[in-house]
Amino acid sequence: VNELWKNYQLYVEHFYDLLKINKELRDYDFKKNLDLKLAICESAEALAKNDDVVAAFKSLQTLHDEWRAIGPVAKELREDLWNRFKAASTVINKAHQQHFEILKADEQKNEAAKIAICEEIEAIDMTALKSFSAWDEKTKDIIALQERWKGIGFASRKVNNALFERFRKTCDEFFKQKAEYFKRVKDEMSLNLEKKKALCEKAEALKDSTDWKNTTDQMIAIQKEWKTIGPVAKKYSDAVWTRFIAACDYFFEQKNKQTASVRQVEQENLLLKKAVIEKLNALDEAMAPSEAVALVKTLMAEWNQIGHVPFKEKDKIYKSYQAALDKHFKRLNMNEIKNRLNSFTSAVQQMASSDQAQNKLYRERERLMRSYEHVKAELQTYENNMGFLNISSKSGGGMLKEMERKMQKLKDEMQLIAQKIELIDENL
Repeated sequence: VNELWKNYQLYVEHFYDLLKINKELRDYDFKKNLDLKLAICESAEALAKNDDVVAAFKSLQTLHDEWRAIGPVAKELREDLWNRFKAASTVINKAHQQHFEILKADEQKNEAAKIAICEEIEAIDMTALKSFSAWDEKTKDIIALQERWKGIGFASRKVNNALFERFRKTCDEFFKQKAEYFKRVKDEMSLNLEKKKALCEKAEALKDSTDWKNTTDQMIAIQKEWKTIGPVAKKYSDAVWTRFIAACDYFFEQKNKQTASVRQVEQENLLLKKAVIEKLNALDEAMAPSEAVALVKTLMAEWNQIGHVPFKEKDKIYKSYQAALDKHFKRLNMNEIKNRLNSFTSAVQQMASSDQAQNKLYRERERLMRSYEHVKAELQTYENNMGFLNISSKSGGGMLKEMERKMQKLKDEMQLIAQKIELIDENL
């Protein structure tokens, strides 16, 4: 029994020795773990001062891993120590969450701003840009929008790349359309330059012409055509315009000089025709009819030899002339000449109011000129034959009178033709 008790005591003592050793070891581990966890708490609390929230959050995850790898501490200290570490972690986690909430809000704001820029470019009506300056002004707007885009931060990852592709595609389309417009307009300007050069050549070919009426019509037509041609490149526009206007101005200056001379002659003709009318009005009614008829015919011939008068005076002076003639026609029984002239006047008025009036009047004038020359040649023949007659014989005297009668008739015919030509000239 004693031996058994001794063995029992031995083992009991050995147990308590082991128990004491174990307790000392646990106390040592608790103390060591406490020191490590206190250090971790201090590190976690220090992270709150880090401005880089993301880096602080990542460091906190490392501290949590380290915390889990450390053993326990004394039971009475465990809860307080964990609450301290958890509180420090909460500060970091909240900061990290707020950071990403702000980041998300900024991304949404950036997304809206980038969408607005895309829509602004897409809303540009490129068909309404009709000039270089309009395209250049809109290009400045596009460049300004590109600079704004660069100043905007990232949108969310899921839409950022898509938005950039949309923006780039819209800008590329704008500059593509601009390049096509500039090329098309430059081609049109080159064609316009060739057209304007051709008109310059036409104007230069006409500038020395003295066919004032027809050339004036052609010059005016060329100027109208010039206005229908679009613009040319700026570096050529002044030169080609100077060339064109120089040719036009030269022609019209020459025409104005000629017209001024013509106007002076027309004023002189007006005075001469007024003098003829005064002579007709002053004709003595007591004069013998044959002498009066001869004088009226002479004055009519004188009238026909006088050229054009100013256009605005033409009708007025002609009416005065006709009134003076009518008085003598009636008194001297010169109705045949008057009737023939009146009939022709009606025919001329009818031609003047018809289609292609100018051509018809010119053809009639040419016919009358041929008739005038024919009658003139016939009168010249009679005048030449007068020198061969012997007026001492009875037959010679009779033939002479007959020839004089025929010559007077030819003169009257020439006078009538001359009046007809004047009527046509007044209607041209």
